Amino acid sequence: MNALPTRSGQFSSTPESAVGWRVERLTAPSRLFGANGLRTGPDGRVYIAQVTGSQISALDLGSGQLDAVSPKGGDIVAPDDVAFADDGTLFATEVMDGRVSALENGRARVLRDDLPSANGITVHRGRLFIGECREGGRLFELDPSTGAARLLLADVPSPNGMEFGPDGLLYFPVMGANEIWRIDPDQAGPITAEKVAGDLGVPDAVKFDQDGQIVSTQVASGQVLRIDPRSGAQTVLASLNPGLDNLTFADGRLFVSNFTGEITEILDGSTRTLLPGGLNWPLDLAVGADGGLYVADGTYFYRLTDGALQTVGMLFSPGYPGFVRGVTPSGPDQFVVTTSGGQVARYRPADAETDYLADGFDQLYGVSLAPDGAAVVAELGTGRVLSVRDGQTTVLASGLTDPVGVLVDAGGTVLVTESGAGRVVKVDGGRAETVLDGLVSPQGIVESNGRLYIVDAGSKALIEFDSGTGTQRTIAAGLPLGAPPGVSPKPLLGMPPFSGPQGPFAGIAAGPDGTLFVSADGDGSVLAVRPADR
Repeated sequence: MNALPTRSGQFSSTPESAVGWRVERLTAPSRLFGANGLRTGPDGRVYIAQVTGSQISALDLGSGQLDAVSPKGGDIVAPDDVAFADDGTLFATEVMDGRVSALENGRARVLRDDLPSANGITVHRGRLFIGECREGGRLFELDPSTGAARLLLADVPSPNGMEFGPDGLLYFPVMGANEIWRIDPDQAGPITAEKVAGDLGVPDAVKFDQDGQIVSTQVASGQVLRIDPRSGAQTVLASLNPGLDNLTFADGRLFVSNFTGEITEILDGSTRTLLPGGLNWPLDLAVGADGGLYVADGTYFYRLTDGALQTVGMLFSPGYPGFVRGVTPSGPDQFVVTTSGGQVARYRPADAETDYLADGFDQLYGVSLAPDGAAVVAELGTGRVLSVRDGQTTVLASGLTDPVGVLVDAGGTVLVTESGAGRVVKVDGGRAETVLDGLVSPQGIVESNGRLYIVDAGSKALIEFDSGTGTQRTIAAGLPLGAPPGVSPKPLLGMPPFSGPQGPFAGIAAGPDGTLFVSADGDGSVLAVRPADR
C-alpha cells in the first residue's frame, strides 16, 4: 500500500507490515485539510484557506495542480479567509490567533494580533476590511500597510465572509441572526446596519455575481442561494451537504467550499465536484454496537461503510455535542465522547440528542468505559486521568506528561498513553506505573486478543505488546501519522464557541475478527491493519 503524495506531497513512503499482517487503506487520502475561505487570485488560481490544516493552497483550474502557498508549519496559522490587494499581496485572517497577516513574496507579516476570531476579509479599492466571527463581533477597516484600525460596527452576532456590492456598500452574513446585513463604511456619524435578507440557512459568506446579485453559502442547510439585494428575494442555486463555508467566481464559474475539503462547481441546474471531500484529521475511532466503524473528525462524526463516509452528525446539526475528539460505544446507537470544548458527553445520533456528563476540562482526548459504566478520560492540559460517573469527577492520576489515549482493559485496569513521555502506564491508586516505554509519541491504544496495540505517531508505527511476556514488536511502520518530516505545526488554539484547542490524535479501534483500524491523520485516511489470513 502506498502513502500517496497528496496534501502537498508530505507522505511518499510505502508502509511496511510484519509477517502475518497486511495494511489496507479504507478511505482515500484527503486533498485538503478542510476548505474554508475561497478567493480567486490575480493569477487566476483559486486560493483555499484551511483552518484545521493551517495552510493556504492555490488550485489551478486548468491543470488541477494544487500548491501550498503558505504551508503547514509556516507563519500563517489557521487561516480562515483570504483577500488580495491590487499589487498581489495576499491578506489572511488567522481565526484562532486573532490575527490578520499579509503574505508578500512568500514572506508573512502580522498586521494585527488583537482581533479575536478574525474571519471575514475583503479588499475594496485599496481598502482592507475584516470582521470577527464571534458573539459581539466587530467590523473594522485596517490600514493595509500599518494595520491601524477604524471600528465600523460593534456587537454583531458572528459576522462572516464579506464583500462589497456594486452599490459600494459592504455586505456580510450574520450567522447568529441568520441574516445578511449591509453598511456604508463612509456613512457620516455612527454607522448603522441594514438587514438585506433573513430566514436563511445560517449564511457564512457572500459574494456578488456579474448581474449584481448576492450569492451566499448556507452552512446549516447546505444551500447556495442567489439573493436580490434590493428585495431580499431568494433563489436556490444548489442544495449540497451541510458544512458549506465560502465561494468564489473564476472566469464566470462559481465554486463553493465545504468543511470536508470538498470544492464544488455550481452549474446551471447541476453541480460538479472539483475536489472531493475527505477527513480533516481523522481523530478517534470506535466499532459501534452495530458492528460499524465510526470516525470522530471533529466537526463531523461519520460511519464508514464500504469505503464511503456517511455523515452521522456535524457541528450545525441538531443535538451534536461539539468538536468530537475521543469516542467509545456505550450501547446501541449511543457513544460517550470527549470534545475539544472540554466536555464529556453521551451522544445519541439517531435521536439527535446529547447529554453532557461533565464540563470545564482542559483539552480532553481519549475516553474508555470502566466496568461500572464510568467514563475514564485523559486531560492533556492538566496531565490528569479522570473518572466521570453520576455527575461526579474523580482524579485517578495526575502529573502525567501529555496523556492522550485511554484504555480500560477487560480486567478493569486503566492504561494510558503518555505522548510526551513516550510510554504506556497503568494507573492504580493515584499512581502511574510504567507498562511499556521507549516509544516516541504514543497516542491511540486498544486491546485485542489479549494483546495491546499502540499507535506511536512519533515513529509512525503500530506497536504490538504482550504484557504477559513483556515482548513487543512493530506490526506496521511508515504509516502516514502526524506531521511530515521537517514540519513543526503551530498550535491550533480553537474557535470558541465552536471548538476549544485542536490537536492531532491518531486513534485506534479493534474489530471482532482482529482487524485494527487506525486513524492516519497525516494524510486524512483510515487504515485497516489485518491479520494476513483475513
